[in-house]
Amino acid sequence: MARMSRADATKARILQAATDEFAAHGIAGARVDRIARAAAANKNLIYVYFCSKDQLFDTVFDAHVTHGLNTVPFTPDDLPGYAGRLFDYCQQHPEVIRLA
Repeated sequence: MARMSRADATKARILQAATDEFAAHGIAGARVDRIARAAAANKNLIYVYFCSKDQLFDTVFDAHVTHGLNTVPFTPDDLPGYAGRLFDYCQQHPEVIRLA
């Protein structure tokens, strides 16, 4: 099993903290200072890794949408079943709804 590099571990902490911050406060109310503090990371690293708060949000949102699409694949031949699985997924992951 490969070990996560220090930079990758820091990025992962930032992304988790950003998910929590954006889900709680929205993009306008989210604060990079709070994200850095929650991630135990230097605020400047957020800008080094993600360039801006908007880019950080886009990265968080894309990751959650991609995870959702991979977890609940679209099944056009079973739309009611797909809708039910998507609903269940959103119930298990309320941050997705808050991010959207």
